[in-house]
Amino acid sequence: MATTSHSGARTDLDIELVPLGILWAQLAPPVILENTPVGTRIIFDVLEGTFEGDRLRGRSRGASGADWGLAGPGGVFGLDVRFALETDDGALIYVQYHGRCDIAGGLGAPGSVYAAPRFETGDERYLWLNSIQAVQKGQLDPETLQITYKTYEVR
Repeated sequence: MATTSHSGARTDLDIELVPLGILWAQLAPPVILENTPVGTRIIFDVLEGTFEGDRLRGRSRGASGADWGLAGPGGVFGLDVRFALETDDGALIYVQYHGRCDIAGGLGAPGSVYAAPRFETGDERYLWLNSIQAVQKGQLDPETLQITYKTYEVR
């Protein structure tokens, strides 16, 4: 639907969410650093992960993947996730996302997790990822420490 801007020019501000895939990760028990100068730092190492979609499929690579999250006042947890993804056809992609979730009920009872992934790659087959913004909604299983996100490209 076209709208009119303040200058009177017509613009298209509608958002379309195009399915990109399902991101799944197995997390390690968290490392918790309480009362740091910026809050309580909660680090979840990513032990393994997969991404499955029509245009992007792969697995996490290396041991550097983690969520360097920060618990703030009021039970808000800020995500800071980074990992390398190796596609099924051998491309390497850096994935980073920030987001939020409500942990007011404790780490064992988070609600939905919302994030906004960005991708970086030099592989020509996946250069399209460099210019997109994605969004995702996830759910953490506090017993198994598995998290699953539905991921969408924003258009």
